[in-house]
Amino acid sequence: MNYHLNHLKELEAESIFIMREVAAQFENPVLMFSGGKDSILMVHLAHKAFFPARIPFPLLHIDTGHNFDETIQFRDELVERLGAKLIVGSVQEAIDSGMVTEEKGVNASRNGLQTGVLLESLEKGKYDAALGGARRDEEKARAKERFFSHRDEFGQWDPKNQRPELWNLFNGKHHIGEHFRVFPISNWTELDVWQYLAMEEVPLPSLYFAHKRPVFNRDGVLLADSEFIMKKDGEEIYEETVRCRTIGDMTCTGVWKSEAATVEDIIQEIATTRMTERGGRTDDKRSETSMEDRKKKGYF
Repeated sequence: MNYHLNHLKELEAESIFIMREVAAQFENPVLMFSGGKDSILMVHLAHKAFFPARIPFPLLHIDTGHNFDETIQFRDELVERLGAKLIVGSVQEAIDSGMVTEEKGVNASRNGLQTGVLLESLEKGKYDAALGGARRDEEKARAKERFFSHRDEFGQWDPKNQRPELWNLFNGKHHIGEHFRVFPISNWTELDVWQYLAMEEVPLPSLYFAHKRPVFNRDGVLLADSEFIMKKDGEEIYEETVRCRTIGDMTCTGVWKSEAATVEDIIQEIATTRMTERGGRTDDKRSETSMEDRKKKGYF
């Protein structure tokens, strides 16, 4: 398939420029990694930005303990292949220590518990910048972010008090205890990501491609059957051919009925769908401002 090479190369150049700015301006950056396609793209771009040297940022994964098995397997294989340093913040350890309290009931999820673990991991590592794979087209709260997004000493974000970004000038000055979230792929769309991954032939987790999996329907969203999810009365488990468009905690990551078995199939599917990729994320449906409320408290 013939992609708009110039457009993708411009996005690549912008993202690599921002990553190099982070390396130049900050003393101790870290790259947040979830195992999803956007964080895989971020790792690929970082590899290209600093090749032949190794990626100068450690990878930080906040592990809920309720991940898809395929995600953890892919993460470990990627880290070994690139020789990258991996740091894991464990939600389970935070629960065991009493730092956070696990939700109960049929809608319980550990997704929101990641915030406290993330902030503790950033503080423990004394990281002054955390690179993330969020994009502005994903969700309305993420559309408000700058490339360099300031966080105060409590790790909190004020969307009404952000620094201007003129041309290619980024202000990373901060006081002790503060840090920045940096989003190098802010201007990419979901379609851009997939076209670029296809062009670069980047390896991806099998979850993104059509496969048979036991699922059940909850309020119009298909969820993969899991021991971590308490079922409601009447929720019937059945087998369906599905794939993930976004990957997160199994308790809140919806799957999509799909026959897309290749990257080319996925690109065709995305080009014609009207549903956003986070349309199947149940954590975004808890309130009208769910994502923004979480981001203000320190969520990625």
